[in-house]
Amino acid sequence: MWAEGGESAPRRIGLVEDHESVAIGLAAMLSPEPDLDLVLTAGTVPELLASAESDSATVDLDLVVLDLRLADGSSPEDNVRALRERGVEVLVFTGADNAFLVRAAASAGVLGVVRKSEDVPTVVAAVRRAASGEQVITTDWAAAIDGDPQLSNVGLSPRQEEVLTLYASGEKASRVARLTGLSEQTVNDYLGRIRQKYADAGRPAPTKTDLYKRAVEDGWLPVPERHPRG
Repeated sequence: MWAEGGESAPRRIGLVEDHESVAIGLAAMLSPEPDLDLVLTAGTVPELLASAESDSATVDLDLVVLDLRLADGSSPEDNVRALRERGVEVLVFTGADNAFLVRAAASAGVLGVVRKSEDVPTVVAAVRRAASGEQVITTDWAAAIDGDPQLSNVGLSPRQEEVLTLYASGEKASRVARLTGLSEQTVNDYLGRIRQKYADAGRPAPTKTDLYKRAVEDGWLPVPERHPRG
C-alpha cells in the first residue's frame, strides 16, 4: 500500500474491544506511530465488519486487534474465522488469563498473541509486525499452539482419545461401544485407564463432568460457546 510521493501508507488497524479504557489505551499507544492508523473500533466483530462495509475509506483493514472475552458471548474461533474470511489477519490482545480461549484463537489462525500487561513498545511492535502480515512469536502464542505447558501430558493413545472424546461429549458407554466397535466392557476399561492417567498426572477426573473438563483442556473437545441471554 503506497501513498502519494512513493511513501508507504499507514497500515489500517481495527480494534474489537468492549472495554472503553482498553480501547482508549491502545489508541493512545498507536497515535504517535505514523505508520499505524487505528481507523475502526467496535465492541463486537459483526459491528466492526458492518462499520467497515459502510465506509469505503476503511474497508481495506490490514489487521484487527481482537480481545478474546467479549460481552456478546462470541467464541474466539468464530470471531477469528469471520475476520479471516474477509481477508483480514488477526492479532489477539488479551489478559491471557484463560489458556483455553487463547488456544482456541491460535488454532483458528491468528498471527500472534500479546498480553495487555506488556509495555507500550512491545504492544506497538507486535501490532506493527502483525499489520505487515508477520507472525508475532511470543511465549503465549507458542504455548497456545503447543498446548498449555502448565497441563501435564497424560499420554493417551489414539484409541483412548477417541473413547474420551465420545464419552466426554455426552455419549453413554454403550453408545461409545457401538460407535467404536468395541465391547462395552472394553470401553469401561479404557475409561478406567484414562481416569488413572489423569490422576497420575495430578489432574483427577473421577466424574464424567471432570472428564469433559479435561477433554476441553487438552483440546479433544472445543471450548464451549457462551450465548447471551435474551
